[in-house]
Amino acid sequence: MENNFHVRGELTTCGALSIPSLEPRRKPPSPPDSISLLTLYMRAPDIYEGSPTPVTAFLSIAPKISISANMSRVSIYGSYGATLQQIFFFCSIASMILGALAAMAQTKVKRPLAHSSIGHVGYIRTGFSCGTIEGIQSLLIGIFIYASMTIDAFAIVPALRQTRVKYIADLGALAKTNPISAITFSITMFSYAGIPPLAGFCSKFYLFFAALGCGAYFLAPVGVVTSVIGRWAAGRLP
Repeated sequence: MENNFHVRGELTTCGALSIPSLEPRRKPPSPPDSISLLTLYMRAPDIYEGSPTPVTAFLSIAPKISISANMSRVSIYGSYGATLQQIFFFCSIASMILGALAAMAQTKVKRPLAHSSIGHVGYIRTGFSCGTIEGIQSLLIGIFIYASMTIDAFAIVPALRQTRVKYIADLGALAKTNPISAITFSITMFSYAGIPPLAGFCSKFYLFFAALGCGAYFLAPVGVVTSVIGRWAAGRLP
């Protein structure tokens, strides 16, 4: 998978994305550093469960937007090497698999949202793994759709807590007590899982299409399989 960014001259002459101070400092992180980042994901469900809902929503969206925006600028400013591409590739696959499998064993409402967030980090990293303009475009689309879904989900969680819905098993009665919240929450979770024709499906479609276009043929099948697992997890909801 070769990096296909060839627009450095046109962009930097305009001064829009010129970051000269980053040029001498950019170096790919080592594989041990990248592997250690994966262990931090294990704390995400506890943070989601113990934090106030507005704080959790902010932590779910803001860091991903910030990191993705900065990485996009660095990627477009100058091509990154094959080592960094492989690190993105590895972390993307690990995040998708970890997020999908860990969500299957959860019983509380907020914890699947944490693992869904982990999985979506993997889908978003697919855009970086491509190393193409199409990959960055699909990444930006994915970030926007993910932020919209997350805002929707965490807007419903306080209403669920008011009705004393804390566990996934309690959602069965929600369809009778608050059908609008039940339907909205279910649609949001199905969108997280990538079920067509919802927005989450469009996001994953663009990302997988970009992965196939750049020759990352292994990323797309892994993403499809983890999406199927996510659909099973979403099927546990009303």
